[in-house]
Amino acid sequence: MNKTVLVTGASRGIGLAIAKKYADQGFNVAFTYVSENPKINETVEKVKGDNDVKVIAYRLNVTDVEQCEEILAKIYEEFETIDVLVNNAGITKDMLSLKMKNEDFFSVVNTNLGGTFNISQLVVKKMMRAKTGSIINISSVIGITGNAGQVNYAASKAGIIAMTKSYAKEYGKKNVRFNAIAPGFIETDMTNELPDSLKENILANVALNRFGQPEEVANVAYFLGSDESSFVNGQTIVVDGMMI
Repeated sequence: MNKTVLVTGASRGIGLAIAKKYADQGFNVAFTYVSENPKINETVEKVKGDNDVKVIAYRLNVTDVEQCEEILAKIYEEFETIDVLVNNAGITKDMLSLKMKNEDFFSVVNTNLGGTFNISQLVVKKMMRAKTGSIINISSVIGITGNAGQVNYAASKAGIIAMTKSYAKEYGKKNVRFNAIAPGFIETDMTNELPDSLKENILANVALNRFGQPEEVANVAYFLGSDESSFVNGQTIVVDGMMI
């Protein structure tokens, strides 16, 4: 029987690349998206490709605990198990802290950090009983370095790293592993909209002299979910071409 991965926030960008990577490796894939998306069936087919796997998309707001419980129940009913969880859902609301309102701060923290907690809490219980599982949390290099204009985002991503390490210490004895990935500047639809001047400034600080691709993050996410990383726990893997 195929193993199953759940990837949150996987309708595009890094999440989509991760979902597709797992499907290409023979995993059944459940993935979530938050905004109404008339093309979601096309995304499902893109993830599935030519692979003989089951792929289902679920609309979910990860900050809504009751909704998380409902959707997770549906996923377990359909797939029976979740062997790997990738917490990728996240948002940004960038602005200088002087202009940042409480709702700007907490909406980002509640989605990025709170959403990771909400889903992990539900999935880790079943993994603990099964005494196997891997949970991968998508953080960011900004959670390590901080960044002007991203107080909310930096706090949420730093929290994810600390949360990952704490979970890893709690559940390691149950053979459930927690690791984080901290991507640097990865080319996606969102980053492509940035001004060229800003891209040039970022590129000047990347030792490999190029931006990363979503598939390069997906490769690390698959490694951390596979048996090949069976002794890797509580780590944060930086995928940034050497920015920090």
